[in-house]
Amino acid sequence: MENPSIPKGTRDFSSIEMNRRNYLIQIIRNKFELFGYYPIETPSFENISTLIGKYGQEGDTLMFRLLHSGNFLKKGISDFLIKNKETKVDIIKKLLTEYISNKALRYDLTVPFVRYVVMHRNEIFFPFKRYQIQPVWRADKPQKGRFREFYQCDADLIGIESLSLWSEIELIKLCDEIFTKLNFPIIIHINHRDILGGLVEISGIKNNLWKDFTISLDKWNKMGKNIVKKEMLRKGISSESFEKIAYFFDMKENFYKKIESLTFALKNSKKGKKGIKDLSFIFRKIKNISLKNTKLEWNISLARGMNYYTGTIFEIFPKYNKESRHLNSIGGGGRYDQLSSFFGMKNFSGVGVSLGLDRIYLSMIKENLFQNISSAPSKILFINFGDEEVLYAYNMINFLRKKGISTQLYPNAVKINKQFRYANDNNIPFTISIGKNEIEKNKIRVKNIKKRVEIEYDNINDFFHQLSKDSF
Repeated sequence: MENPSIPKGTRDFSSIEMNRRNYLIQIIRNKFELFGYYPIETPSFENISTLIGKYGQEGDTLMFRLLHSGNFLKKGISDFLIKNKETKVDIIKKLLTEYISNKALRYDLTVPFVRYVVMHRNEIFFPFKRYQIQPVWRADKPQKGRFREFYQCDADLIGIESLSLWSEIELIKLCDEIFTKLNFPIIIHINHRDILGGLVEISGIKNNLWKDFTISLDKWNKMGKNIVKKEMLRKGISSESFEKIAYFFDMKENFYKKIESLTFALKNSKKGKKGIKDLSFIFRKIKNISLKNTKLEWNISLARGMNYYTGTIFEIFPKYNKESRHLNSIGGGGRYDQLSSFFGMKNFSGVGVSLGLDRIYLSMIKENLFQNISSAPSKILFINFGDEEVLYAYNMINFLRKKGISTQLYPNAVKINKQFRYANDNNIPFTISIGKNEIEKNKIRVKNIKKRVEIEYDNINDFFHQLSKDSF
């Protein structure tokens, strides 16, 4: 008999884990709505034409493609071999991509969102603020903190005209509100694609190597200068060009020193000067806005390899570890002013943030931040003494549920100790016993499982008021 298993990079979640994840989702959702974002959902899979080419070569490689449904594969191979006279390698490549698959599981939530906006533009009131909390899939190599199926929590603003930089400031404040509520200090690393574009200009790196440059540069903080340099050289970027700008990526000076150095270096770059101006505006305004649990840090080596970013970019890291630069980010985002052009619509301006639910969860586990979160939704278990007693107690069960108190009835009239053990194992704080003696005396008997204390009450109202007063 084969032992059951699940695919690598996926997970089952226990009740305790789901309660904690739902707690995170509820806080994130509440804050999204507090800032005026509206929920939408998009399909789990999209047409491959919607996704391909939006994430760079690596993203295209990591998509989970779906085979056509039904018995297409057998017929498709036969038809294809008849129509095409190519090498076996070419045939296999095409069979596994274009010919037998024209759909893929979504890679992120941003591209499907822009597709949604373009399709529904006549029904949407702009500027449009949306949030989305759904799973995404990537055919990545599973490792610690990296999964093939994981949840993203996205908030985006998209407008017909260009959005002001207050949109980025609002997103920074939104993140601060979320992580303050979670008691989770964060560092937001921020940069600007135009600053990187300006550095590419002065370095002499060819325009056709821009994508390769950003993908390699994004590894700077984790892998270091030497490894990134070797990768860039392999991709055709000269050592001379690299060394012209490498200094800036390791700068440890404060914001104003970085501004001074880059302003001088990019004085002849229109693109670079715009990036500096935008970041200066954001940092100046943030100083006047109360950030409670967030540090904003300019990281010149931050590139975010996604093809669609055009302006400000940022990544979010836990603040607990001084070496946070070397940790996996727990979120990121930026501005994408040209993404809609992929779908035939120009002049849309967008900016958004994506929070990685799974990485936030793992970071909070590591820092023991779930200790005050109840691991069980149920507050009360009614002990089952038999049909007559259950029928007598059922009005009280209904009363508590109407008051919003999660209440269970044990399904069978088994030994009392077994029912108490069930409450203890499932972290249910109270049991209520109404047997024949309690019915005769018109009383209810409540047991505090943790304290192992029993108290008699005259009626369910008295217990409910005590429960409310003690904020259980």
